[in-house]
Amino acid sequence: MSGTHEPDSFAALEKREWAKPDVARSYATVFAMAADMVVPSLVAAVEAGPDRHVLDLCCGQGNVSAGLHGAGARVTGLDFSPAMLQMARAAVPEAQFVEGDAMSLCFEDQTFDAVTIGFGMPHVPDPPKVLAEARRVLRPGGRLAFSVWCGPEVDSALGYVFGAIEQHGAPHIALPPGPGANDYADPAIAFPVLEEAGFADLRQSTVASNWQVNDPGAPYDFFLEGTARGGALLRPQPPSHAAAIRAAVVAKVLERHGAGPDWIVPIPAVVTAATAV
Repeated sequence: MSGTHEPDSFAALEKREWAKPDVARSYATVFAMAADMVVPSLVAAVEAGPDRHVLDLCCGQGNVSAGLHGAGARVTGLDFSPAMLQMARAAVPEAQFVEGDAMSLCFEDQTFDAVTIGFGMPHVPDPPKVLAEARRVLRPGGRLAFSVWCGPEVDSALGYVFGAIEQHGAPHIALPPGPGANDYADPAIAFPVLEEAGFADLRQSTVASNWQVNDPGAPYDFFLEGTARGGALLRPQPPSHAAAIRAAVVAKVLERHGAGPDWIVPIPAVVTAATAV
């Protein structure tokens, strides 16, 4: 990394955290139990099939790539995390995976029939650049679909955890400036950017994804161990603050979802789909 301020930038935080094998593994094995529920909606939205070459941007551990391959598509996946790509190559050996930058793609114009982005939009410094690049590499009429977690305005584990951080977190621990985690779930933000990039036929749907857990504090643990943004806020917390945050998450799960001993904790997602014009 270069520059005295680079370690504090949003881009550096994301790249650094997702490069950690333990964070990548925790996301893939635990946090992504909810993300996996969204894969069929992404695959259907781009009409993946044997005659389709699909680019899976921000492919992570390859769960969307696996869904696309299962539908018969030829799949190319791209991610900036070597740790994620190692898992993706093992999970979907039939696909091609490359390390790269979603804001500056290494592909020729009009290469792909479809592009998917499974929860990658909040992890790039400039989402409009990603959508412009997606349009550039899509053939006219090609399909785009991306997923974003719903914001805290709906009943969601995301709101439970980040609300607890806001209430009980150490005030000196903060994220660097960057795009909002849920910005592109909002059509008022997403649709104008898509239209500017050259997309039409814009539509959204909500997927009722969730975690099934036997510990009401599990959402805290999932964000702590398996995310970049949440983990960057949770991992440095002093022990007393960390305990208070986890206790607040436990209290919220018990309040909203009963006494257990098992809980279905919602973390719904919005899938946005569009067609290249």
